[in-house]
Amino acid sequence: MDRVRHIGRTGFIGGRRRLGGVLAALVLTTGTLLTVDGANAEAVGAHAKAVTTDQANLVRNPGFESGIADWTCSNGSGQAVASPARSGSAALKATPAGSDHARCAQTVAVRPNSSYTLSAWVQGSYVHLGASGTGTTDVSTWTPSASGWQQLTTRFTTGTDTTSVTVHTHGWYGQPGYFVDDVELSGPGGTDPGDPIPGAPDGLRTGATTSSSVALSWNPVGGATGYHVYRDGTKVQTVSGTSATVTGLAPSTSYRFEVTATNAKGESPRSAAVTGTTTAGSGNGPGVPKHAVTGYWQNFNNGATVQKISDVQDQYDIIAVAFADATATRGAVDFTLDPALNYTEERFKSDIAAKQAAGKSVVISVGGERGTVTVNDAASAANFADSVHALMRKYGFNGVDIDLENGIDPTYMTQALRSLSAKAGSTLVITMAPQTIDMQSTSAGYFRTALNIKDILTVVNMQYYNSGSMNGCDGKVYSQGSVDFLTALACIQLEGGLAPSQVGLGLPASPRGAGSGYVPPSVVTNALDCLAKGTGCGSFKPARTYPDIRGAMTWSTNWDAANGSAWSKAVGPHVHGLP
Repeated sequence: MDRVRHIGRTGFIGGRRRLGGVLAALVLTTGTLLTVDGANAEAVGAHAKAVTTDQANLVRNPGFESGIADWTCSNGSGQAVASPARSGSAALKATPAGSDHARCAQTVAVRPNSSYTLSAWVQGSYVHLGASGTGTTDVSTWTPSASGWQQLTTRFTTGTDTTSVTVHTHGWYGQPGYFVDDVELSGPGGTDPGDPIPGAPDGLRTGATTSSSVALSWNPVGGATGYHVYRDGTKVQTVSGTSATVTGLAPSTSYRFEVTATNAKGESPRSAAVTGTTTAGSGNGPGVPKHAVTGYWQNFNNGATVQKISDVQDQYDIIAVAFADATATRGAVDFTLDPALNYTEERFKSDIAAKQAAGKSVVISVGGERGTVTVNDAASAANFADSVHALMRKYGFNGVDIDLENGIDPTYMTQALRSLSAKAGSTLVITMAPQTIDMQSTSAGYFRTALNIKDILTVVNMQYYNSGSMNGCDGKVYSQGSVDFLTALACIQLEGGLAPSQVGLGLPASPRGAGSGYVPPSVVTNALDCLAKGTGCGSFKPARTYPDIRGAMTWSTNWDAANGSAWSKAVGPHVHGLP
């Protein structure tokens, strides 16, 4: 959210950050900085590889000269091809189809507490390279478009008990096949006791379920010393026996589970997947109705109508106070009323209490255009949780809104929010307002954080503005300002793991509320009908409906008031009337 008049939340009109166009740079041992353009990047990459790689490549069949031996590609999506090949006689081609984005993976033996560099040369659109099961922070990097061979590189450190990691590549929905060659994982190799890697477990089945857990069991595997449990593709547990209960799930939600067997040699391929569905639960959070409208209240004057909390229109169910400010302590935030509002702290607290008595929730929003809050280690995560909890106790806030536009570390933001949940208890309301680019892939930091806290998350109100064109879940590109843009992008979240009750549509309340992307309230209501009931759609129509979709959000209640409250008068009753 922006504090500057007529400019959108990101602080500049148009808002979308560029994903490409960055020159490569190589620092020579003399201290000279040499910049190179794309034509020379491969040569520089080859030189850097030659001078830095003093350890063997841990990846087996890295150039796909032996077909796709040692690699597993989802749904048979991968094959070795002779052209284009960056080196040798072959490369991998993997082709996304439908909802499968052509993931090809290999499990590699590594050592605990060790540093590794993973790289690969790729061609294609939206090609991703990553490593999972690191025991610390799983990593991923990607390129939106590589018309020629482009090198992707990422680094990670293994955990204290990590003996294997899975390196993987994947494309994206609706995109053509991508190419990979010369995959390299450099670092200390894992131990090789001579015992073979165990085979994939079979007989995976679900057992008892609750509104937040699913029990699993499977048949034992010879030679296995442990098992990894995966939920929707992410490792969530490691156990020594042949059963596990996955907790922290959302009510009335289906999850895909897989299991692998492990020993000192490595990790097996994944088992056949099973689906487990949690039982019904409220899933709403105290004070939050099934279908809710969120509005940001401005603690500053940027030309919109100045409001007190008591002035906020009654259609808003969640009021996000914008914003908390970063302090000199890393990760910590504080809040001070803007003197320009002529608002006493006592009246502010009283107004919050009155809204809550009327069934509303009031949360403190962290971030916005100027809110650079850094949470990237255990200390800053603890500072964040402690400071937000202190604000909740001081002012009576129901929870927190995450509106960070300077990047988010999913590992430590997850840690911070879970710590806050432990302090605040089951009444905590957590909302998020990512930009469209932050929710294009489940590997993105914002999306990963949302999935990590799915059991305590109230709603993600993605900003469908200041964006430009983006991919929908069908792989087609949609421009902002249409019903299709809202529905096709919401579909990514709805099919990517969030419960429908955790998805809301975020739009400006008036043309002055953002740099671009304003749509009439009728477009918002049509999009909600399309998602909830299958009516009012544009050219894109979801494969299924989501009657539990949470609702909508706007920036801001102040700009809404300046426009005669036209947005809340139209969207509010429509949201509250959804099935």
